[in-house]
Amino acid sequence: MLSAMSVQAPAAQPVAADLAVSASADAAQQDGLRAFEAEMRRHNQRLFRLAFALVGDEAEAEDVLQDSYVRAYEHLATFAGRSGIGLWLARIVRNQAIDHLRVRQARQAAIALEAELPPRPDGADGYLERAAAPSLQASVELDRSREEVRAMLQQAIAMLAPHFRAVFMLREVEGMSVEDTAAYLGIPVATVKSRDHRARILLKQELGPAFEGHVGDVFEFQRERCDRIVARVRDLLTAS
Repeated sequence: MLSAMSVQAPAAQPVAADLAVSASADAAQQDGLRAFEAEMRRHNQRLFRLAFALVGDEAEAEDVLQDSYVRAYEHLATFAGRSGIGLWLARIVRNQAIDHLRVRQARQAAIALEAELPPRPDGADGYLERAAAPSLQASVELDRSREEVRAMLQQAIAMLAPHFRAVFMLREVEGMSVEDTAAYLGIPVATVKSRDHRARILLKQELGPAFEGHVGDVFEFQRERCDRIVARVRDLLTAS
């Protein structure tokens, strides 16, 4: 017969310690996700506009931005903090957009980023692209509603060659400085100035008086879109 002293209960302390460590890790992960979500909301509009400027399609821009956030979160340890998280995220978005365009080009001969892929064979870098959208009237009546004018301006911007569109979106729509735009796109300051100037000329030629005064209203990043992207990214990160 075994005595009471000879029967020892399993040690509870190691189990409790493991649970405490696990709970602490979960809490830390949740804190990290909340902090990252705050950064997503802070930079969402600018990065979405950058993604759209590079890929030329709003739905695809959402996909690029979502994938960029996931990649950024997975590589947070590589963020050194020297350039600011906004610029660091922008570089990830730019690289993700380049990858996206390469995949798209492999599927269907579509436009690609000038800096990463061979130049366009037709050399048509000074005209609005009209393949995917109907022509716009050169002169727009001034009494058009604000919504109509904004829609026409968005359509005209979408038809710009991608290297013009990218600069125009950051400089004129986002209001970024020449230097910051150059840093976001990885191009010289002089190139930013020349492309911005050319993009403005093209849009004025296309839209006439409607061009002025409405640039800041285009491609607005409403709360619904912001919430949708944040929720998708959070689901992907918590599922992994």
